[in-house]
Amino acid sequence: MNKKIAVIRGDGIGPEITEEALKVLNEICRKFGHSFEYTDVLMGGIAIDKAGTPLPQETIDICLNSDAVLLGAIGGPKWDSLPGNQRPEAGLLGLRGALKLFANIRPAKLLAPLASACPLKPEITSKGLDLVIVRELTGGVYFGERKTYIDENGAKTAVDSMKYSDYEIERICRTAFETARKRRCKVHSIDKANVLDSSRLWREIAHKTAELYPDVEYFDMLVDNCAMQLVRNPAQFDVIVTENMFGDILSDEASMLTGSLGMLPSASQGDGSFGLYEPIHGSAPDIAGLNQANPIATILSAAMMLRHSFDMPTEADAIERAVNTVLEKGYRTGDIMSEGEGLKLVSCSEMGGLICGEIR
Repeated sequence: MNKKIAVIRGDGIGPEITEEALKVLNEICRKFGHSFEYTDVLMGGIAIDKAGTPLPQETIDICLNSDAVLLGAIGGPKWDSLPGNQRPEAGLLGLRGALKLFANIRPAKLLAPLASACPLKPEITSKGLDLVIVRELTGGVYFGERKTYIDENGAKTAVDSMKYSDYEIERICRTAFETARKRRCKVHSIDKANVLDSSRLWREIAHKTAELYPDVEYFDMLVDNCAMQLVRNPAQFDVIVTENMFGDILSDEASMLTGSLGMLPSASQGDGSFGLYEPIHGSAPDIAGLNQANPIATILSAAMMLRHSFDMPTEADAIERAVNTVLEKGYRTGDIMSEGEGLKLVSCSEMGGLICGEIR
Protein backbone atom coordinates (compact mmCIF):
# COMPACT_ATOMS: atom_id res chain seq x y z
CA MET A 1 0.00 0.00 0.00
CA ASN A 2 1.32 3.45 -0.93
CA LYS A 3 0.75 6.35 1.46
CA LYS A 4 1.89 9.97 1.59
CA ILE A 5 3.10 11.21 4.98
CA ALA A 6 3.91 14.85 5.73
CA VAL A 7 6.74 14.93 8.28
CA ILE A 8 7.22 17.83 10.72
CA ARG A 9 10.45 17.20 12.59
CA GLY A 10 10.12 20.43 14.56
CA ASP A 11 12.35 21.77 17.31
CA GLY A 12 14.52 20.52 20.16
CA ILE A 13 14.49 16.73 20.29
CA GLY A 14 11.86 16.65 17.54
CA PRO A 15 14.26 15.72 14.70
CA GLU A 16 15.86 12.92 16.76
CA ILE A 17 12.66 11.19 17.83
CA THR A 18 11.06 11.64 14.42
CA GLU A 19 14.04 9.97 12.77
CA GLU A 20 13.58 6.87 14.93
CA ALA A 21 9.86 6.73 14.11
CA LEU A 22 10.70 6.88 10.40
CA LYS A 23 13.21 4.05 10.85
CA VAL A 24 10.44 1.94 12.38
CA LEU A 25 7.99 2.83 9.59
CA ASN A 26 10.61 1.85 7.01
CA GLU A 27 11.01 -1.49 8.79
CA ILE A 28 7.24 -1.96 8.55
CA CYS A 29 7.42 -1.23 4.82
CA ARG A 30 10.09 -3.88 4.34
CA LYS A 31 8.24 -6.50 6.34
CA PHE A 32 4.73 -5.92 5.00
CA GLY A 33 5.43 -4.69 1.46
CA HIS A 34 4.18 -1.12 1.81
CA SER A 35 5.57 2.10 0.37
CA PHE A 36 5.49 5.36 2.33
CA GLU A 37 6.38 8.67 0.67
CA TYR A 38 7.70 11.23 3.18
CA THR A 39 7.66 14.99 2.60
CA ASP A 40 9.43 17.20 5.15
CA VAL A 41 7.66 20.46 5.97
CA LEU A 42 8.33 23.29 8.41
CA MET A 43 6.28 24.23 11.45
CA GLY A 44 7.09 25.73 14.85
CA GLY A 45 10.30 27.45 15.86
CA ILE A 46 12.34 26.26 12.91
CA ALA A 47 9.66 27.66 10.58
CA ILE A 48 9.92 31.03 12.34
CA ASP A 49 13.69 31.01 11.82
CA LYS A 50 13.58 29.91 8.18
CA ALA A 51 10.29 31.31 6.87
CA GLY A 52 9.38 34.08 9.32
CA THR A 53 6.13 32.41 10.41
CA PRO A 54 5.30 29.42 12.64
CA LEU A 55 3.05 27.95 9.93
CA PRO A 56 3.94 28.56 6.27
CA GLN A 57 1.13 28.15 3.73
CA GLU A 58 3.25 25.58 1.91
CA THR A 59 3.12 23.37 5.00
CA ILE A 60 -0.68 23.52 5.11
CA ASP A 61 -0.92 22.71 1.40
CA ILE A 62 1.39 19.70 1.60
CA CYS A 63 -0.36 18.36 4.70
CA LEU A 64 -3.74 18.65 2.99
CA ASN A 65 -2.34 16.67 0.06
CA SER A 66 -1.06 13.88 2.34
CA ASP A 67 -2.71 10.86 3.93
CA ALA A 68 -1.42 11.73 7.42
CA VAL A 69 1.00 13.99 9.28
CA LEU A 70 3.74 12.82 11.66
CA LEU A 71 5.00 15.48 14.08
CA GLY A 72 7.98 15.37 16.43
CA ALA A 73 7.86 18.31 18.86
CA ILE A 74 7.87 22.10 18.65
CA GLY A 75 8.76 25.12 20.76
CA GLY A 76 11.49 26.16 23.15
CA PRO A 77 12.76 29.11 25.18
CA LYS A 78 14.37 30.66 22.10
CA TRP A 79 10.94 31.85 20.94
CA ASP A 80 9.26 32.51 24.32
CA SER A 81 9.55 36.30 24.03
CA LEU A 82 7.54 36.47 20.80
CA PRO A 83 3.87 37.60 20.82
CA GLY A 84 1.42 34.75 21.29
CA ASN A 85 0.27 34.67 17.66
CA GLN A 86 3.88 34.43 16.44
CA ARG A 87 5.12 31.68 18.78
CA PRO A 88 5.66 28.05 17.70
CA GLU A 89 2.51 26.89 19.48
CA ALA A 90 0.44 29.20 17.26
CA GLY A 91 1.64 27.12 14.34
CA LEU A 92 0.25 23.95 15.87
CA LEU A 93 -3.08 25.55 16.72
CA GLY A 94 -3.28 26.97 13.21
CA LEU A 95 -2.45 23.63 11.61
CA ARG A 96 -5.11 21.81 13.61
CA GLY A 97 -7.64 24.41 12.48
CA ALA A 98 -6.55 24.33 8.83
CA LEU A 99 -6.77 20.53 8.76
CA LYS A 100 -10.13 20.55 10.60
CA LEU A 101 -8.86 18.28 13.36
CA PHE A 102 -11.28 18.57 16.27
CA ALA A 103 -10.58 15.42 18.31
CA ASN A 104 -7.37 14.68 20.19
CA ILE A 105 -7.10 11.03 21.23
CA ARG A 106 -4.58 10.29 23.99
CA PRO A 107 -4.25 6.73 25.28
CA ALA A 108 -2.66 6.22 28.69
CA LYS A 109 -1.69 2.64 29.44
CA LEU A 110 0.70 1.38 32.08
CA LEU A 111 2.87 -1.28 30.44
CA ALA A 112 3.84 -4.17 32.70
CA PRO A 113 7.62 -3.66 32.32
CA LEU A 114 7.24 -0.08 33.58
CA ALA A 115 4.96 -0.76 36.53
CA SER A 116 7.69 0.28 38.98
CA ALA A 117 7.96 3.69 37.27
CA CYS A 118 4.36 4.58 38.12
CA PRO A 119 4.18 6.95 41.13
CA LEU A 120 1.03 5.24 42.43
CA LYS A 121 1.04 2.43 44.98
CA PRO A 122 1.07 -1.14 43.61
CA GLU A 123 -2.31 -1.84 45.23
CA ILE A 124 -3.78 0.87 42.97
CA THR A 125 -1.96 0.00 39.74
CA SER A 126 -2.63 -3.71 40.18
CA LYS A 127 -6.27 -2.97 39.30
CA GLY A 128 -5.16 -1.77 35.88
CA LEU A 129 -4.47 1.51 34.11
CA ASP A 130 -5.66 1.54 30.51
CA LEU A 131 -7.69 4.56 29.43
CA VAL A 132 -8.16 6.98 26.55
CA ILE A 133 -8.77 10.71 26.87
CA VAL A 134 -10.76 12.21 24.00
CA ARG A 135 -10.14 15.96 24.09
CA GLU A 136 -12.03 18.56 22.07
CA LEU A 137 -9.35 20.38 20.12
CA THR A 138 -10.65 23.45 18.28
CA GLY A 139 -12.98 25.18 20.73
CA GLY A 140 -13.08 26.39 24.31
CA VAL A 141 -10.94 28.97 26.00
CA TYR A 142 -7.90 28.37 23.77
CA PHE A 143 -9.88 29.60 20.76
CA GLY A 144 -12.28 32.01 22.46
CA GLU A 145 -12.26 35.78 22.35
CA ARG A 146 -9.47 37.31 24.42
CA LYS A 147 -8.38 40.79 25.31
CA THR A 148 -6.22 42.72 27.75
CA TYR A 149 -7.26 46.23 28.73
CA ILE A 150 -7.29 48.87 31.46
CA ASP A 151 -10.62 48.82 33.30
CA GLU A 152 -12.54 51.71 34.78
CA ASN A 153 -10.51 51.45 38.00
CA GLY A 154 -7.21 51.70 36.18
CA ALA A 155 -6.38 48.01 36.70
CA LYS A 156 -4.80 46.00 33.91
CA THR A 157 -7.34 43.26 33.16
CA ALA A 158 -7.30 40.18 30.95
CA VAL A 159 -10.29 38.21 29.67
CA ASP A 160 -10.38 34.79 27.97
CA SER A 161 -13.75 33.43 26.81
CA MET A 162 -14.71 29.76 26.87
CA LYS A 163 -17.19 29.21 24.04
CA TYR A 164 -18.83 26.02 22.79
CA SER A 165 -21.65 25.32 20.35
CA ASP A 166 -23.88 22.26 20.46
CA TYR A 167 -22.51 20.74 17.25
CA GLU A 168 -18.92 20.97 18.56
CA ILE A 169 -19.90 19.08 21.70
CA GLU A 170 -21.94 16.47 19.85
CA ARG A 171 -19.19 15.53 17.39
CA ILE A 172 -16.53 15.09 20.09
CA CYS A 173 -18.95 13.05 22.21
CA ARG A 174 -19.72 10.82 19.21
CA THR A 175 -15.99 10.26 18.79
CA ALA A 176 -15.74 9.23 22.44
CA PHE A 177 -18.68 6.82 22.25
CA GLU A 178 -17.38 5.25 19.03
CA THR A 179 -13.98 4.85 20.68
CA ALA A 180 -15.57 3.23 23.73
CA ARG A 181 -17.42 0.74 21.52
CA LYS A 182 -14.03 -0.58 20.39
CA ARG A 183 -12.83 -0.87 24.00
CA ARG A 184 -14.76 -1.58 27.21
CA CYS A 185 -17.94 0.41 26.43
CA LYS A 186 -17.68 3.02 29.18
CA VAL A 187 -17.57 6.84 28.86
CA HIS A 188 -16.98 9.45 31.54
CA SER A 189 -17.88 12.99 30.42
CA ILE A 190 -15.92 15.62 32.35
CA ASP A 191 -17.19 19.15 32.91
CA LYS A 192 -17.67 21.92 35.49
CA ALA A 193 -21.45 22.09 35.19
CA ASN A 194 -21.88 23.33 38.77
CA VAL A 195 -20.24 26.63 37.76
CA LEU A 196 -19.90 27.17 33.99
CA ASP A 197 -22.67 27.76 31.44
CA SER A 198 -20.51 26.17 28.74
CA SER A 199 -20.28 23.04 30.89
CA ARG A 200 -24.02 22.95 31.45
CA LEU A 201 -24.51 22.96 27.67
CA TRP A 202 -21.78 20.32 27.42
CA ARG A 203 -23.63 18.06 29.85
CA GLU A 204 -26.97 18.59 28.09
CA ILE A 205 -25.56 17.59 24.69
CA ALA A 206 -23.53 14.73 26.16
CA HIS A 207 -26.71 13.26 27.67
CA LYS A 208 -28.54 13.49 24.33
CA THR A 209 -25.63 11.81 22.56
CA ALA A 210 -25.45 9.06 25.18
CA GLU A 211 -29.05 8.11 24.35
CA LEU A 212 -27.83 7.11 20.88
CA TYR A 213 -25.39 4.61 22.41
CA PRO A 214 -27.44 2.45 24.83
CA ASP A 215 -24.72 -0.21 24.79
CA VAL A 216 -22.18 2.20 26.34
CA GLU A 217 -22.20 3.04 30.06
CA TYR A 218 -22.24 6.79 30.64
CA PHE A 219 -21.17 8.85 33.66
CA ASP A 220 -20.94 12.58 34.43
CA MET A 221 -18.00 13.76 36.52
CA LEU A 222 -16.78 17.20 37.58
CA VAL A 223 -13.25 18.01 36.45
CA ASP A 224 -11.83 18.48 39.95
CA ASN A 225 -13.21 15.10 41.02
CA CYS A 226 -11.78 13.51 37.87
CA ALA A 227 -8.32 14.87 38.68
CA MET A 228 -8.60 13.22 42.10
CA GLN A 229 -10.03 9.93 40.79
CA LEU A 230 -7.21 9.53 38.25
CA VAL A 231 -4.86 9.23 41.21
CA ARG A 232 -7.22 7.39 43.54
CA ASN A 233 -8.63 4.76 41.17
CA PRO A 234 -7.65 5.08 37.50
CA ALA A 235 -8.96 1.57 36.78
CA GLN A 236 -12.53 2.92 36.79
CA PHE A 237 -11.92 4.82 33.54
CA ASP A 238 -12.16 3.53 29.99
CA VAL A 239 -12.82 6.60 27.80
CA ILE A 240 -12.81 10.14 29.17
CA VAL A 241 -14.28 12.92 27.00
CA THR A 242 -13.88 16.58 27.84
CA GLU A 243 -13.34 20.08 26.51
CA ASN A 244 -10.06 21.55 25.35
CA MET A 245 -8.42 23.00 28.46
CA PHE A 246 -9.66 20.32 30.86
CA GLY A 247 -8.41 17.66 28.46
CA ASP A 248 -5.04 19.34 28.16
CA ILE A 249 -4.53 19.22 31.92
CA LEU A 250 -6.05 15.81 32.64
CA SER A 251 -4.17 14.06 29.83
CA ASP A 252 -0.84 15.31 31.20
CA GLU A 253 -1.83 14.04 34.64
CA ALA A 254 -2.79 10.67 33.21
CA SER A 255 0.46 10.47 31.27
CA MET A 256 2.56 10.67 34.41
CA LEU A 257 0.73 7.65 35.81
CA THR A 258 2.34 5.59 33.05
CA GLY A 259 5.83 6.46 34.24
CA SER A 260 6.95 9.08 31.72
CA LEU A 261 5.68 11.65 29.25
CA GLY A 262 8.11 10.01 26.84
CA MET A 263 5.86 6.96 26.54
CA LEU A 264 2.57 8.40 25.33
CA PRO A 265 1.40 8.96 21.75
CA SER A 266 -1.56 10.97 20.52
CA ALA A 267 -3.73 11.42 17.45
CA SER A 268 -5.61 14.51 16.26
CA GLN A 269 -8.45 13.61 13.91
CA GLY A 270 -11.42 15.09 12.09
CA ASP A 271 -14.35 13.48 10.32
CA GLY A 272 -12.40 11.20 7.99
CA SER A 273 -9.36 8.95 8.29
CA PHE A 274 -6.83 11.78 7.99
CA GLY A 275 -4.94 12.56 11.19
CA LEU A 276 -1.96 14.29 12.77
CA TYR A 277 0.12 12.06 15.03
CA GLU A 278 2.53 13.30 17.69
CA PRO A 279 3.95 12.47 21.13
CA ILE A 280 2.35 14.42 23.94
CA HIS A 281 5.66 15.63 25.40
CA GLY A 282 7.49 18.83 24.54
CA SER A 283 10.69 19.58 22.67
CA ALA A 284 13.03 19.12 25.71
CA PRO A 285 15.64 21.63 24.48
CA ASP A 286 17.93 20.78 27.42
CA ILE A 287 18.75 17.39 25.90
CA ALA A 288 18.36 18.27 22.21
CA GLY A 289 21.16 16.87 20.09
CA LEU A 290 22.50 14.62 22.85
CA ASN A 291 20.87 11.40 21.58
CA GLN A 292 19.24 10.91 25.00
CA ALA A 293 15.55 11.43 24.19
CA ASN A 294 12.97 8.68 24.45
CA PRO A 295 11.54 8.03 20.95
CA ILE A 296 8.89 5.54 22.08
CA ALA A 297 5.99 8.04 22.21
CA THR A 298 6.72 9.10 18.64
CA ILE A 299 7.10 5.50 17.50
CA LEU A 300 3.77 4.62 19.14
CA SER A 301 2.24 7.70 17.46
CA ALA A 302 3.35 6.19 14.14
CA ALA A 303 1.60 2.98 15.19
CA MET A 304 -1.59 4.97 15.85
CA MET A 305 -1.24 6.44 12.36
CA LEU A 306 -1.10 2.97 10.85
CA ARG A 307 -4.11 1.85 12.86
CA HIS A 308 -6.41 4.87 12.53
CA SER A 309 -5.50 6.54 9.21
CA PHE A 310 -4.15 3.66 7.12
CA ASP A 311 -6.30 0.77 8.42
CA MET A 312 -3.22 -1.33 9.14
CA PRO A 313 -3.98 -2.93 12.51
CA THR A 314 -1.58 -5.85 12.01
CA GLU A 315 1.30 -3.48 11.31
CA ALA A 316 0.36 -1.31 14.29
CA ASP A 317 0.27 -4.40 16.51
CA ALA A 318 3.75 -5.33 15.30
CA ILE A 319 5.16 -1.98 16.46
CA GLU A 320 3.41 -2.13 19.82
CA ARG A 321 4.58 -5.69 20.45
CA ALA A 322 8.14 -4.72 19.53
CA VAL A 323 8.10 -1.80 21.99
CA ASN A 324 6.81 -4.03 24.78
CA THR A 325 9.39 -6.73 24.04
CA VAL A 326 12.28 -4.27 24.11
CA LEU A 327 11.08 -2.95 27.48
CA GLU A 328 10.63 -6.50 28.81
CA LYS A 329 14.26 -7.18 27.89
CA GLY A 330 15.26 -4.32 30.19
CA TYR A 331 16.28 -1.61 27.73
CA ARG A 332 15.59 1.92 28.95
CA THR A 333 16.23 5.51 27.91
CA GLY A 334 17.16 7.88 30.73
CA ASP A 335 13.63 9.12 31.47
CA ILE A 336 12.35 5.60 32.26
CA MET A 337 15.54 4.24 33.80
CA SER A 338 15.31 3.03 37.39
CA GLU A 339 17.31 0.87 39.74
CA GLY A 340 16.93 -2.81 39.07
CA GLU A 341 18.74 -5.88 37.89
CA GLY A 342 19.12 -6.37 34.16
CA LEU A 343 18.17 -2.83 33.13
CA LYS A 344 20.32 -1.35 30.38
CA LEU A 345 20.56 2.36 29.55
CA VAL A 346 20.39 3.04 25.80
CA SER A 347 20.40 6.12 23.60
CA CYS A 348 17.57 7.47 21.46
CA SER A 349 18.96 5.89 18.28
CA GLU A 350 19.73 2.61 20.03
CA MET A 351 16.15 2.37 21.28
CA GLY A 352 14.84 2.89 17.75
CA GLY A 353 17.24 0.28 16.43
CA LEU A 354 16.20 -2.26 19.05
CA ILE A 355 12.53 -1.79 18.20
CA CYS A 356 13.32 -2.21 14.49
CA GLY A 357 15.19 -5.41 15.35
CA GLU A 358 12.16 -6.86 17.13
CA ILE A 359 9.92 -6.03 14.15
CA ARG A 360 12.35 -7.88 11.87
